[in-house]
Amino acid sequence: QVQLVESGGGLVQAGGSLRLSCAASGRTYSWYVIGWFCQVPGKEREFVAAINWSGGSAYYTDSVKGRFTISRDNAKNTVYLQMNSLKPEDTAVYYCAVRNLPGPSYKRYAYDYWGQGTQVTVSS
Repeated sequence: QVQLVESGGGLVQAGGSLRLSCAASGRTYSWYVIGWFCQVPGKEREFVAAINWSGGSAYYTDSVKGRFTISRDNAKNTVYLQMNSLKPEDTAVYYCAVRNLPGPSYKRYAYDYWGQGTQVTVSS
């Protein structure tokens, strides 16, 4: 069992930056994949980025490539999402999630544990 707690959301102007954190507690394994998803009211939760807990490649949805960076600090059991050049369309609740199988996935149902989410609001 893994517990996830997101933090770092808030209100920012367009063009600004935020760094989201996802702190994991409980047992973690090297094959875990950590993902970030976002959701707006009335829409399904969508993939943003993912990274292997042991390191290696990161994966992004096209709309955030070049603007967002996912990283992890294994010593702190924390995964980060650095969000730069934010746009109003990035406004959403952002969730981190853990996939208990090797290999990344863009599909939300492939992830087994979820945090409670953190609100990001980008004003124009």
